[in-house]
Amino acid sequence: MPDTSQQRPYHHGNLRTVLLDAAERSLRAHGVEQLSLRDLARDIGVSHAAPRRHFADRRALLDALAESGFVRLGAQLRAAVDEIDDEDDLPARLHAFAWAYARFATENAALTGLMNSSKHRPGATAVAEAAAAAFGQISDLIEEGQERGALEEGDPEDIGLIIYATVLGITSMVNSGMIEPGRLEGLVDTAVTQFLKGARPTGPR
Repeated sequence: MPDTSQQRPYHHGNLRTVLLDAAERSLRAHGVEQLSLRDLARDIGVSHAAPRRHFADRRALLDALAESGFVRLGAQLRAAVDEIDDEDDLPARLHAFAWAYARFATENAALTGLMNSSKHRPGATAVAEAAAAAFGQISDLIEEGQERGALEEGDPEDIGLIIYATVLGITSMVNSGMIEPGRLEGLVDTAVTQFLKGARPTGPR
């Protein structure tokens, strides 16, 4: 009889992608503390050493998962804004951006938590760059609004941070159970509307 204790051979064509998918499922189901390379290897049917071909340790896997999350988020934010046909309709574009973020953050609560905790960790350069690429889009929208005279002058990054922080706060309260999920869309809509009111130019340009 064959030795059943022997690990099954590596058989996945793209182990890195398979591991990241499995890690995200584990993160969603059990949280970050329960995620381990050994358990993931067992779950997908490879030797316990196979994941180290792509991830030196658990931290490297978590960083890669956070990075891929920001890349996916960035693509969803871009797609939401691009769906607005009128490029001059700043309110619609900001609403689309905010709602796309809110939807991602509440549908992927555990992943979003990992992303936010990883992007400022020393050494997590790739995560920080992916986060900057995703959220840099809000600065671009603010700058466009300023150029058209729809928004007050100021640092686009700082101004964009205000609307991001507001929506982040709303989604965090939904994810923690402080706010019912059914209120999410209305609150995000109100947040963007109030932001636009407060960011209008107060005098002649």
